[in-house]
Amino acid sequence: MKEFSSKPKKFAVFDEDIDIEWEALLQSSTELAVDTEAMGLIHGRDRLCLVQVCDTNDNVACIRIRKGQTSSPRLKKLMEHSSIEKVFHFARFDVAALATGLSINVNPIFCTKIASRLARTYSPRHGLKEVVMELVGIELDKQAQSSDWGKSEELSNEQLIYAANDTRYLLAAKHRLQEMLLREERWELAKSCFKCIPVMSTLDRMRFHQIFEH
Repeated sequence: MKEFSSKPKKFAVFDEDIDIEWEALLQSSTELAVDTEAMGLIHGRDRLCLVQVCDTNDNVACIRIRKGQTSSPRLKKLMEHSSIEKVFHFARFDVAALATGLSINVNPIFCTKIASRLARTYSPRHGLKEVVMELVGIELDKQAQSSDWGKSEELSNEQLIYAANDTRYLLAAKHRLQEMLLREERWELAKSCFKCIPVMSTLDRMRFHQIFEH
């Protein structure tokens, strides 16, 4: 494990899985912001390379996934913990990536992209950068988004900071979106949508597309 100072309260980088101390730390949170980085967007072809997790106290763990790795037991336990809500932006992709790469069945789920589309109907822009900028007042630097995440131990400090920041403001955005959904009486609809995400992710993994169309 490598630890280094940065803007988060605690910032740790692990190889393959979190350790016992961080498992206990993250498990004490009622909700976790989660993101993933992969070699591309096609599950099964483009491998999972990095998983980022941030708790309610701004503690961030980045887990580097080596090539050929198929499990992260402590991370799996955390992601499948029924009392901890996992918050993603475009959960459909991340849930599929975690299932394909590490056999993790994430539950329960909150997706800020779905929430944004349901709540922010006044805007056509629902990317993470736009959502965080409007709701949290933070401008995310996305320059490292399209970079080589497969080099594992050679990931740059800029890549790791970028990856951490993609989770650090997600919980604040989630809370604002939930308030908006409740106000506009769309919260129950949002919860129903979140429950569909594992099914949609499974369809993506199996390469079924547009099956709900005529």
